[in-house]
Amino acid sequence: MKLINRWPLMRNVSKENVQEHSLQVAMVAHALALIRNQYFAGNLDPYRIATLAMFHDVSEVLTGDLPTPVKYYNPAIQQEYKKIEQIAEQKLIEMAPAAFKEDYAALIDKRSHSEDERFIIKAADVICAYLKTLEELAAGNHEFELAKKRLDKILKDYQSGEVNYFLEAYVPSFSLSLDEITQE
Repeated sequence: MKLINRWPLMRNVSKENVQEHSLQVAMVAHALALIRNQYFAGNLDPYRIATLAMFHDVSEVLTGDLPTPVKYYNPAIQQEYKKIEQIAEQKLIEMAPAAFKEDYAALIDKRSHSEDERFIIKAADVICAYLKTLEELAAGNHEFELAKKRLDKILKDYQSGEVNYFLEAYVPSFSLSLDEITQE
């Protein structure tokens, strides 16, 4: 996963690979699950969500990272790519030692995840992409302007309490320097 770069069709001030991205998604998904449980009457296991999120893009080990504008260009491409992802997921599960196949299947095969788990992980994935756009724009990389606008709309359209809470309470801190974080 560390060998697969994200955002391959855009100039990046800061490179990001799938392994780094997956850890960030896991951390954000964990926070979203905690927020839902605390403030929005949720009953999610934040540790399970974090673990599922660590594996959310593992199929890209076999498929690579297909850029979003290509993956979602039209419904036919999106549907076929989902099939490719499922084949890759099954291949990875088959590669696991026999004693752990079921364990890895529960992590990798998204069909075994609940609807709430899939939503939280997808929302975390989008939030992390949004954070990447903010980072690139702050560094003067205007190639990420359209991506930010698209992600703004997706996040707003979720109409999700936990997503809105995260955006308001956590996102501003992502642009702080270490000096600003530790200032009293």
